Amino acid sequence: MDTRYPSLARRSLLLAPVMSTILAAFAGTAAAQLKTGDNPEASENWRKVRASLYAGREIRSAPEALLTLDLPARAEDAAVVPLAIRTGGTAAQRIKRLTLIIDNNPSPIAAIFDFGRDSARADIETRVRIDEYTHVRAVAEMDSGELLMAVRFVKASGGCSAPPGKDPQAALASLGRMRLRVDGAVRREQPVLAQVMISHPNASGLAMDQATRQYTPAHYVRQLVVSYAGEPVVTADLDISISENPNFRFYFVPRGDGVLKAEVMDSRELRFESGIALVAAP
Repeated sequence: MDTRYPSLARRSLLLAPVMSTILAAFAGTAAAQLKTGDNPEASENWRKVRASLYAGREIRSAPEALLTLDLPARAEDAAVVPLAIRTGGTAAQRIKRLTLIIDNNPSPIAAIFDFGRDSARADIETRVRIDEYTHVRAVAEMDSGELLMAVRFVKASGGCSAPPGKDPQAALASLGRMRLRVDGAVRREQPVLAQVMISHPNASGLAMDQATRQYTPAHYVRQLVVSYAGEPVVTADLDISISENPNFRFYFVPRGDGVLKAEVMDSRELRFESGIALVAAP
């Protein structure tokens, strides 16, 4: 990962005042939330996050042909909201980093994705938690340094404090198990869609155990590193806004035969890895 950027853990410390503001904002009414939904720049939380992450740099609205953010306007399940960031453009418009921001979540910086040269394109599909009505943003940093943003407003509540969907003991028994797969034929120099599925409770620290009436301590996947034939594809710096049992879909370009490998580290410094050997057809 590019060491010029501070770690997500450090950014979270820097943004502690932002998180306090967000938690205090939970007392706001749905009507007020809907009012800010009409104007993405009216979000006070976003203004503070923007100042912390981008220090006054210009962020332009992204052309749809280059960057789109796809997720439901009203979530069926706030703890598991499907989300896709789709990109386009030419090689000269390469995206090197995507930052996913959920303004009104307790930890607003949900994920930061860095893309290697073999990532094909900076598309990501995953599932997130959303704690209240909020803007969701994908900020793309181009190779040129330009910043572009796509924004959606989502109606959801309670996702970060929702109880786990899996029995805690069963979740611990399968902790760290991973599955890697690719869709379709693997051909040299052709983009391939891949998926990594991680068995992990991804506990946010905000959900109460109904039996003990105690909050389950935070325990979540903090970093994902995917490589192919030893070359980086995508590195993800993650936080509690990613749903239980994290699941990511992404593209890469095989230059030849190799191993598609996923390495995970969680917030308790536990490490897991998995890989599959692929043969790339001419």
